[in-house]
This record gives sequence, structure tokens and C-alpha cells, in this order.
Amino acid sequence: MSYSFEQHKIVGAIEADDPFWRSLEDGVLALPRCAGCHGWTWPAHHRCGQCGSWQFDWVPVKPEGYVFSYTRTRYAFDRVLERKDDVPYVTLVVELPEAGNVRLMGVLKGDETGLAIGARVRGSIDSPSAKTKFYPALRWEIEG
Repeated sequence: MSYSFEQHKIVGAIEADDPFWRSLEDGVLALPRCAGCHGWTWPAHHRCGQCGSWQFDWVPVKPEGYVFSYTRTRYAFDRVLERKDDVPYVTLVVELPEAGNVRLMGVLKGDETGLAIGARVRGSIDSPSAKTKFYPALRWEIEG
């Protein structure tokens, strides 16, 4: 079975981040940059919070950054029972210098050796699946 966030979009969402999910499905991390002031915006909005512009360019960004924060999940929550076999797992908030230090979340992939605030990480994209609630997933791996 093939999965796509388009078929499982959250009803009532403002849809400002749809290009983010589409680009991830294509294997690319792209983030919104204001066409007016060139400021990076995340989470995505329809209007720039800095200059008020309604125009955004979705710019491909290398999924490389630094751990800003992390947490370890030791419990399989009801809404993500598909992840129960992965418990415990680590969720990271990663700062991306190439995109004005916006922060993105994702699950740690691989070994926890070297996990610390400030650790350098590289992202990869998992295809949509039942485990990811039909959305593509950004995963982070600690570099060297």
C-alpha cells in the first residue's frame, strides 16, 4: 500500500506547511523563506511575521544541524501505538544554521553515542507509512 500525507491530511489545518510535506515526500527538505525580507519562517504561516509579506519561497535546505534539545520516550502513547516496538526512542529538536537557525523535530536514527546538546546531526527522510501516520518523517543521525 502506498501512503501519502495528501490522502491523510489533518482536517481543519491551515495548510501553510503543505509544501514542506510534499517536498519531504520527494526526498527533499524545503523550508519557507519570505520573498520580501528573506527571513526564514517555521512553523510555516501564510504571512511573514517580520515584514507582513504574503509571499514565500520554499527553499531546499541541507538536513544538517545541531541538537538544540532532546527527550527520550519510554511509553507507547495511545495515538502512536505503531511505535510501541521502538520504545524507548529519542526525539530531537535540531537547529539548522543554513536556514537561519530554525528548529525542526525528528526522531533519532541509530546509536545514541555522542548524543548531547550541540551534537552535530544529519537528517534523512523516511517515506510515509502507517508508523508515521502516513506522513514522511525526518530522522536525525549523530555525526562522528
